[in-house]
Amino acid sequence: MSKLSKETKTTLLYILVAFSFSVLMRLIWVYQFYGYEPFIFHGQFMINTNDGYFWAEGARDLLSGTTTNPDAKDFFDRFHQLHDLSPVATAAAELTAFFAYILPFSFESVIFYMPVFLSSLVVVPIILIAKSLKNLEMGLIAALLASIAWSYYNRTMAGYFDTDMLNIVLPMFLLWSIIWAIRTKQDIYLLLTALDILVYRWWYPQSYALETSFFGLILFYTLLFDRENKYNYKLLAMMLFAMMGLPEYVRLVIVFIAYVTLKKESMQQYVYHVLALGLLMYFVTGGFTPIWVKLKGYVFKDVISVGEEGLKLHFFTVMQTIREAGHIPFETFANRISGSPITFVISLTGYAYLSYRHKIMLLALPLVGLGFLASVGGLRFTIYAVPILAFGIAFLITELASLMPTSKLKVLSMLVFTLAILYPNYKHIVAYKVPTVFSANEVKTLDTLKHIATREDYVIGWWDYGYPIRYYADVKTLADGGKHSGSVNFPLSYILTKPQDVAAKMARLDVEQTEKIFAFVDANKKLIEDKNLTIFSTIEQMTTEYGFKDTNDFLLSLQTDIKLPKKTRDIYFYLPFKMINILPTVDLFSNINLMSGKQGAKPFFFVSRNFKDMGDKINFGRGLYLDKKTGNVIIGHQHVPLKRFVKTAYDKHMKLHVDEKLLNITGNLNIIYMSNYNTFLILDDAMYNSLYIQLMVLEKADSKLFEAVELNPNVKIYKLKI
Repeated sequence: MSKLSKETKTTLLYILVAFSFSVLMRLIWVYQFYGYEPFIFHGQFMINTNDGYFWAEGARDLLSGTTTNPDAKDFFDRFHQLHDLSPVATAAAELTAFFAYILPFSFESVIFYMPVFLSSLVVVPIILIAKSLKNLEMGLIAALLASIAWSYYNRTMAGYFDTDMLNIVLPMFLLWSIIWAIRTKQDIYLLLTALDILVYRWWYPQSYALETSFFGLILFYTLLFDRENKYNYKLLAMMLFAMMGLPEYVRLVIVFIAYVTLKKESMQQYVYHVLALGLLMYFVTGGFTPIWVKLKGYVFKDVISVGEEGLKLHFFTVMQTIREAGHIPFETFANRISGSPITFVISLTGYAYLSYRHKIMLLALPLVGLGFLASVGGLRFTIYAVPILAFGIAFLITELASLMPTSKLKVLSMLVFTLAILYPNYKHIVAYKVPTVFSANEVKTLDTLKHIATREDYVIGWWDYGYPIRYYADVKTLADGGKHSGSVNFPLSYILTKPQDVAAKMARLDVEQTEKIFAFVDANKKLIEDKNLTIFSTIEQMTTEYGFKDTNDFLLSLQTDIKLPKKTRDIYFYLPFKMINILPTVDLFSNINLMSGKQGAKPFFFVSRNFKDMGDKINFGRGLYLDKKTGNVIIGHQHVPLKRFVKTAYDKHMKLHVDEKLLNITGNLNIIYMSNYNTFLILDDAMYNSLYIQLMVLEKADSKLFEAVELNPNVKIYKLKI
């Protein structure tokens, strides 16, 4: 067996150093919260991203080994309840289940630590790319920075169990295989590039746009710098076959056939024909359609979505309320990519210089471009630019070091500059003490519900909590992190922000209508596909089934004694205290005229935790006061009469006591002092009478409609009686 070369040994050493550094930095959070009970359930840390519970649910169901749906035609569908939306057939769930099965650790430990180790693999392609440029020191510095840069760390830290743990690793491996293919022109890299694309698409179906961008840039690079080289056209053809919109196993077979074919000497004269065939198949199987759909979602965002047929209802869209899909200031943008604005500017300059010196690095532009999409598409995209700009500043550091007169000064200068660019990111890691999605007490509540509800029952909660509710309580939900369109959120918002009687009716209607639609789709799949039938929203189905042509009239009918559909399952309500902070946002989705799209007047709702008792007044902040003498709420220059003052308090047995004083029947505002939470709520009658306030804050549930299941300061769970 031949000995490893010095360069190979150095490469492996640098990879080990960078990988270990990345892992250790991600264990800082673990050290900080070691033994902190609110973040621990059943002796294990809980994860800190909502979406992680989606993949965890799928992996859990795969590992259960229970055939709950034996009649399912699809193999994976046999491991979960019909229509429970468990992602059993997704790559993240499958890989997690595999690791959990073979490793001697608990499932909770596997999902908590997977991001730590998988995301740290990004150092491998970074250093290998640097090796191809004959600058391993640049690769080490870039790997150290990229592995812990703000945005990459934030989305791959311990507990951040999401597809992001490989979403940069895989495209960086793809970039590595492309660069090595073009530089070495070895046939093996034709296959590796195609396989990279197949794995990347398997892991992250939205990779379509980035793959296409790589293809376009390679084509441009080839036509500009290397148009006579047939090898590049082979590479493009192999990429097209891997990128087609066909099932993975079909593309895998086609890729291997194409690889064997293109290797034959007799086929060299037909390379352009093969490329043309690849282009044709690419467009026939999808082309740019998936890319346009994603751009519409993240860049060309509409506040209101309108149905194309039927009643043409108008819904408030969720994209405008998601922070990660909004605009971000330059300083935040720069910090998330490089750790500081200064480092960012230097990194960008360095990348331009690196691309000038090594034109092959222009092929990284799709990652830079996607990262810069954050300026309009939201902060989630910044992670794509992290490793490429890390190359930029690392290249400048090695270039400056090369000017040093001695090797010791060269090493010392690289060390000093590297520590300087790492330090802001290290500071961020130490300060970034994000909590787990749910506290231990919240999870205990759901664990209790798990033993009360059946797997066919529904739990109604806002979409933010959908995934963890399903994971811990093993029930169905109406909305979650992947199912939260305006049409889905309208009935949920209506349920949570309207009075108890109409909210209860809407809950029963929405659940039964949802199941009815599932059954219709299952029974008429071929008809729906053949005639391209539109499946309307549950609220539109309700409107038409009750004989109305105007949804506003249907909603008014809920105040009457309408006949509800037959009950097929139980419905529970998950009402966490933390939802108080987003209640105005929740209200937006149902505070709209569905027929015209006109948004209603915003209800008055103000939460104050930093209040100050000034003797004759209470200062709630932001120019809002309570005049104790007159009983008026002062808002700027307005004096608004206070209708009622309510104080809530828990006794030592955790029983809630509500003291309500009606002050002025003609008043327009109400104040609730939640003493145990040290929180004031100033709200109008519409909000005061909402299901959420009445059931969660005041525990004033209508006994004819709701039955308390679990009542504690963190979460209230009720069961619907109708």
